[in-house]
Amino acid sequence: MQKSRINLTLDADLVDFVKEYAESQRTTVSEVFTQFALKLKRNKENDPTEIIIADPTFSESLIETIERIKEGRVSWKSYDEVFG
Repeated sequence: MQKSRINLTLDADLVDFVKEYAESQRTTVSEVFTQFALKLKRNKENDPTEIIIADPTFSESLIETIERIKEGRVSWKSYDEVFG
């Protein structure tokens, strides 16, 4: 994989922490940021919420439900009425 350079501006305390962390983990500051970014990417790609919301049927149902609530067409039930 081709690498590119990035310049970051961070608080001095945070820079010191990351350097100490990298040293304690026997890695580099660059690798710490790489692993952090990869974790963000994996979480985003595997986010089940995105899949659910992207489903057209779910989106339509959600919008319809919100409209019914706004218009007062929803009959609220107690827990016991629903699950009792």
